[in-house]
Amino acid sequence: MKAEEFDKKFDDGDYIINDLDISKSKRTMQNQKRVNIDFPLWMIELLDKEAGRVGVTRQSIIKIWLSERLRTLVSNQKF
Repeated sequence: MKAEEFDKKFDDGDYIINDLDISKSKRTMQNQKRVNIDFPLWMIELLDKEAGRVGVTRQSIIKIWLSERLRTLVSNQKF
């Protein structure tokens, strides 16, 4: 398929996923590095309670909250 045809298909809102080779695609900036953080017991208990309410792990709720906060900082340019 030529680029012009692909662009038109995309611009027209047609389904294009089957026209892409995503077998080797990667998400950028997704490398991970392990860190250790010590929290007071009361924080752990509250984190576990909220994680259970939402239905995710403690690690996931920490990542979600940090991600939300960092996105807010970046969008407000307060870093």
